[in-house]
Amino acid sequence: MGDVHIRIRGLTKTYRSKTGAVPSLKPIDLDIAKGEFVAIVGPSGCGKSTLLKLVAGLLPATSGSIRIGGVEVDKPIDDIGIVFQSPVLLPWRSVRDNILLQVQMRGRDTAAYAKAADTLIKTSGLEGFENRYPWELSGGMQQRASICRALVHDPSVLLMDEPFGALDAMTRERMNAELQRIWYETRKTVLLITHSIPEAVYLADRVVVMSSRPGAIEAIYDIDLRRPRELSVMGEPRFVKLTQDIRKHFFAQGDLDH
Repeated sequence: MGDVHIRIRGLTKTYRSKTGAVPSLKPIDLDIAKGEFVAIVGPSGCGKSTLLKLVAGLLPATSGSIRIGGVEVDKPIDDIGIVFQSPVLLPWRSVRDNILLQVQMRGRDTAAYAKAADTLIKTSGLEGFENRYPWELSGGMQQRASICRALVHDPSVLLMDEPFGALDAMTRERMNAELQRIWYETRKTVLLITHSIPEAVYLADRVVVMSSRPGAIEAIYDIDLRRPRELSVMGEPRFVKLTQDIRKHFFAQGDLDH
């Protein structure tokens, strides 16, 4: 592993309710290297999204610590971009203006980021659509715009919570290939939450498998497939074996995700 970019130690999360404490995460220890692509899979409700929100500083931890670039995360920080399942684009703003919204919300000079926005538009294949409105785009194109918005302020970390879950199977595969290409060009540190085991294996350097709630790390798989990866790699024996090995964890737990 290269230089550690995200360091998680003894991280737990317990929610409080009227009926008492609800443990969401058991102690989590995880290191993610700079520029590494890590995917997390696990049963529904195991705390995957909670973990991502903790890394983003959107939730307070019950115990333990998270450090990004050596800085402890105890509140939302500028050095991350987040992509959720829904693109959440404002319908009255063009693609370009939606991308630059990230900059405006952070109180920065929009003009200073115009070139970065245009570069991302070109990189993501949205050139020619920058003045279109969200309702004029396909679901995949809307999600590309969402990824551009997360990257426009040049964060070192990209957090993605089931970003392609609402897309049809063919569009999802194309977006997997597109995300790999964007990651190759930007070399951000990526933490992806997904219910799709093939998606995780196709995209990631390592796949983290979480147990049922309260979530804990059950296994970590090194994905030793060549890069860049064509979609055809999904038919290769090594890819199939990795997906089968990961899927066995869910059969063993009596819980299998989508």
